[in-house]
Amino acid sequence: MTNLSFIHSLLISAFSVIIFIHQSILTFAQNSDNTYDIVIYGATSAGVVAAVQAKKMGKSVVLIEPTDRMGGLTTGGLGQTDIGNKQVIGGLSKEFYNRVAKKYQDPKNWVWQKREEYKSMGQSETKANEESMWTFEPRIALEIFEDMIRENNVQIIFNERLDLESEIRLNNGRIQSIQMESGTTFSGKVFIDATYEGDLMALSGVSYTVGRESNSQYNENLNGVQTALGKYHQFPDGVDPYIQRGDPNSGLLQNVNPHVQRDGTADGRIQAYCYRMCLTDIEENRIPFEKPEGYNELEYELLFRAIETGEKLPFFTKSAMPNRKTDSNNSGPFSTDYIGTNYSYADGDYATREQILKEHRSYQLGFLWTLANHPRIPESIRKEYSQWGLPKDEFQKYDNWTPQLYVREARRMVSDFVMTENHCTQKLPVQKSIGMGAYTMDSHHVQRHVTKEGFVKNEGDVEVGGFGPYPIGYDAIVPKKKECSNLLVPVCLSATHMGFGSIRMEPVFMILGQSAATAASIAIDDKVAVQEVNYKKLQKVLLKDTQILQN
Repeated sequence: MTNLSFIHSLLISAFSVIIFIHQSILTFAQNSDNTYDIVIYGATSAGVVAAVQAKKMGKSVVLIEPTDRMGGLTTGGLGQTDIGNKQVIGGLSKEFYNRVAKKYQDPKNWVWQKREEYKSMGQSETKANEESMWTFEPRIALEIFEDMIRENNVQIIFNERLDLESEIRLNNGRIQSIQMESGTTFSGKVFIDATYEGDLMALSGVSYTVGRESNSQYNENLNGVQTALGKYHQFPDGVDPYIQRGDPNSGLLQNVNPHVQRDGTADGRIQAYCYRMCLTDIEENRIPFEKPEGYNELEYELLFRAIETGEKLPFFTKSAMPNRKTDSNNSGPFSTDYIGTNYSYADGDYATREQILKEHRSYQLGFLWTLANHPRIPESIRKEYSQWGLPKDEFQKYDNWTPQLYVREARRMVSDFVMTENHCTQKLPVQKSIGMGAYTMDSHHVQRHVTKEGFVKNEGDVEVGGFGPYPIGYDAIVPKKKECSNLLVPVCLSATHMGFGSIRMEPVFMILGQSAATAASIAIDDKVAVQEVNYKKLQKVLLKDTQILQN
């Protein structure tokens, strides 16, 4: 591609953004009193879909996003869709992936690669004659959500964060209004918390939990501490955990615990986060990895020792996206997951979370620079990783690095009904299906610890599949009625660590967002609490809107 063509494509993108912002400002002016039928907090994929569905059902709706970018992980680098089973993705979620396919039918969207050269692989492979496409660049996902918002005249407001120090106005268990840090308030009949963190849910006084339950609490097998299952992404025997090898008195390397609890016991730790990295090996579109400010070589000592003990490529995935880009995720014992550094994120204030984001970004940029440049990395590995860099045409407002941390799990609501691993495997029945889950029960590692032999090991990884698609119950997205009767929570829903580990996929969040908005609309029409929505009526609308509720 010529430089002139590249500049032209950038100008077109900038013009589209200006038009979108202008339309959002005009829409905002249409409802200056900030009172709506449905107020949605969090423009994740679930929030965007919920807002579109609410508008389709004739409701006034506002979508409030605490940052300046919509789409969450779907626009933030997670282009290798975690599917489980394509056949149970319906409604607006399926429409999103159909729109991806249509975008890539347009030759102008193939800038750095010919369409016929691209091949998707693995679970996200697009089969011949398939109307959907399951892999995509961040910029394309953003364009699609912007299209959906614009086409449905959805009012979206950016850079408005909940005031975590204020109290939610409640009246007889119903939220009346919410207040932002700016002082702006939004009133509504029904509220939807579509964030990854569950701030609106928590501020409303709804019960929630953080971390892993014990196996005994819900009669599960895979919950709690898990050393026995940790065979994946695991250190080989022989990796020394001490700052000075063989010397416990020198202290442990960063984020290594001296011991580990008994398997199956509860703890408050959270599975590791990372950024899903969009990288490219096209030289004209590539920004080489740079050593981040404050780089600490000791932070990568376990990487060096793992390589010396025999650990080989790859050190992260490079799932192929269109235009010679990647969706890169954790792979191996020492990779993009910043294990043990996110425990305070879920209940943290904004400053705490911002610091965690900053630390994760610095860690991963340092990790990339180390693989590509550090003299303790074998030359063959350096040669492989020095070919890659950040794409110039992605995340241009953010120094070409995604602003969306992969918050795999934060708060989880505790309602009258809790989805567990036994519901995923269908050992226990689920009533009132509002969509299907299908992915492996999955948890990334949670901590590092020293074994009795004196080696370092990771703990927490669980990857258990082999079960078919299963229904997700409506009662899992509504709080206990006594706590709040006009709030729906489609992302931080009521599920155990392992139940959530299967549900927590972007296509499913879109499904649940649509179902939540449908239920909210029915609750408004029938003047009932969200817990009292007539399921037969809800089911009828969901099926009409092509949601898939059973096998």
